[in-house]
Order: sequence, then structure tokens, then C-alpha cells
Amino acid sequence: MLPVGSGQHRVSVVVQVHRRKVFYIPGYDPIHPRRYRELYRKEGADQARISGYDLTLKPGGGGGNYGWQVDTVIDGASTHADFEVLVWSDIVRGSMDQGIVATYGQLIRTAWAYIGSGALFRLMRLRKGPMIAALYPIVFLLVQLALALMVARGVGAVLSMTGVPFIGWLGLIVVWPILMWFKRQDGRFFAYYLMHDYAYSASSRGANPPALEARMTEFGAQIRASLDAGYDEVLVVGHSSGAHLGVSILADLLRDGVDGKGARLSFLSLGQVVPMVSFLPDADRLRRDLHDLSRQTIVPWVDVTAPGDGCAFALCDPVAVSGVAPEDQVGPLVISAAFTQTLSPERWAELRWRFFRLHFQYLCAFDRPGDYDYFQITGGPVTLSDRFAKRAPTPSRITKPVNRFTEMAP
Repeated sequence: MLPVGSGQHRVSVVVQVHRRKVFYIPGYDPIHPRRYRELYRKEGADQARISGYDLTLKPGGGGGNYGWQVDTVIDGASTHADFEVLVWSDIVRGSMDQGIVATYGQLIRTAWAYIGSGALFRLMRLRKGPMIAALYPIVFLLVQLALALMVARGVGAVLSMTGVPFIGWLGLIVVWPILMWFKRQDGRFFAYYLMHDYAYSASSRGANPPALEARMTEFGAQIRASLDAGYDEVLVVGHSSGAHLGVSILADLLRDGVDGKGARLSFLSLGQVVPMVSFLPDADRLRRDLHDLSRQTIVPWVDVTAPGDGCAFALCDPVAVSGVAPEDQVGPLVISAAFTQTLSPERWAELRWRFFRLHFQYLCAFDRPGDYDYFQITGGPVTLSDRFAKRAPTPSRITKPVNRFTEMAP
């Protein structure tokens, strides 16, 4: 447990950021991290044009991982930022290396992990969107199997007309090619991808798999080393599943003695899906980390979601709904990116039903930006805590404890 009190509160002094280090933790994503650089390049240019500031990007500067560099001039202040993607896509690809039969086995085990533990029904009390997203791969994979069997039955009926005994069973030979076709088309359907995503945490009932735990330790060492590298702010950004990785990494750093005397260390979680893990029976480690990170002020934590993002637990305080909020809770600051207000009606109409694209909107440009501007937060002259110092939590945030499992690791 992290100590609270003396030494835990930083004096509030506005600091202009001349140099920033940004560590970006992706969600469950098998794609090369180059996509994040190109997304930042395109969307950053759009946001700079819309908001009237200068932003330039060049590759390199990612330390041992993939990264890029950004220079901005905002309100007359110049800032340089080094970006580094904390890569775990190789672990993701390894977990996705499953055949068709193995994936249907995952379906059964994952459904049982959430239904058998009661987690599914409690998660449904929070937000319907992410639960629809969680049920979608289960339903769609079953639909694929049902369609394949229906075609097989039809082929078998035609073959049976020949009068040859048992020849109708040969209709089953079409099942495998049909399932293979669906698997090859998963770039359109995302059923296999999402099934592997939910199965990854469910397979260990919420505990971190050993390979991921080891990688998180490496990430923590990289973040710690950057605190004494001459930066004004070290900003950790966790998106989607990367948010709960960030929680645990930072909680470990604080327990290991990070005291805030170097660069300002800050945490921004975006589109978090923390309850999908913290509501599972063996997520004791994550629940302890949520509890500890929420009761200290060395690392300010801002959590940004939006009700328009159907894949995230929008405006759900991840600590409170997990049932581990301490009496002296100070974080996170839960705020909304308010897509319906920060995107023009035309842009919102264009994106509204593109669910996976909206899940990445936090990393993109807004044509009617509010106080949430990803590019000013990561590349501008103001620290995360200073930018949101006077920002109140979104009133409609959900703080009611819903989780059945509230045990925490020692």
C-alpha cells in the first residue's frame, strides 16, 4: 500500500513545459506501432490547423521502442516532446495465434469466465455499449458456425436425393471452408480479434499473464529512467486496455519509491475498459493498484472517456465502480470528451456508427475542441495537472460500487 500524507503532496506551482517525454501504452493491438506515429502526424496537423498553432513531427527519438519527436509553438511558447510507444504487440500477436477450433474453445471459456463469475451481469449495470461489444464476437462466431451448419445441411439434403446410404453426411465438408472464409474476412468483422481480446484477460481470470507482467516491469524501468533525463514532464498515456496496464505500472513505481522530485510524472487514461478486468475474480493485483493510485497526489491522473464511445466504460470512475475506492480518494479526475459537442454535427453524423473508429477519437482531431486536446496535452507547454487544475469532474460520472470481487493483493 502507498503511504499517504507527508511527502505525498506536491506544491502547486505552474510549470512551463519546454521538454516532455510521452510514453504511449496501446490497447490490445497486434499492429506495428508505426500506425500511431502516422495517426499523430495526420490528426495533429488537422488539429493545429483548426486550433491555430504550429506542430511539426519527425521520426525517431523513441529510445529502445518505436517513437517520434514533436515540436510545437502554442500561444508563443515552444515545446519539444519525445514520444515512445511501449510495445507489447508481439505478446498480442502471440495470444491471437489461434486456429478456428481453438478460438471456439476460447469462446466457451471466456463466456464461462464472465457468466459463471457473475461479472457479466454486474458489468451490464454500468454501460451497455462495452457489453454489446463483448457479446458481439460470441454471438457472431456462433452465427458463423450456425450458417456453416445450415449450408452443410442443405448440401447433405441434395446429396441424399441420390439414395446412397449416409451420403448426406458428406455435406459437412463445406463447414470448414465456410469458417475459413469468415476468418479470412475478420478485417471486416473483427469477431476473431475481439474474441482474442476478451479471452486474453479472461483466461487468467483477471490476473496478468507472466509475459505481460514481465513486460510491464520493463516499461516501469524505462519510465523511471526518464524522470532524471532533464524533462519537465513525463506523461504516461494509456488507451483502452493500455489504461489498466498504466495503472499497475505507475502504482509499482510509487511503491518502489518514486517521490516526485524529478520530472513531473502524470497519467492520462483514454477510453478505458478497466472494469472488464477488475470485475474478474483474480484481478486482486489490479484492484490493489487502482486503490493505491487513487489516493496519492504525486502522479495526477486524468481519465477521459465519452458516452459516444460504445467500446469504453464511459464516465465510470474505474476505482469506484470496482469497489476499491478509499475514503481519501483523490483521483482520477473523470471527464468527458463529449463527442457530440466537440465534433461538429456533420462530423458526428459521419462517425457515429463507426464504433471502432470512435474508440480512437481521443487520439484524433476535434473540429470543435474543448479543454480536451490530445495534441496540446502531449505536445504543448502546460502540464496535465495544470491544464485541468480548475476542471471539475463531469457531474454524470458513475461512482456506485458494482463489483462483486473487491479483494486486493497485499
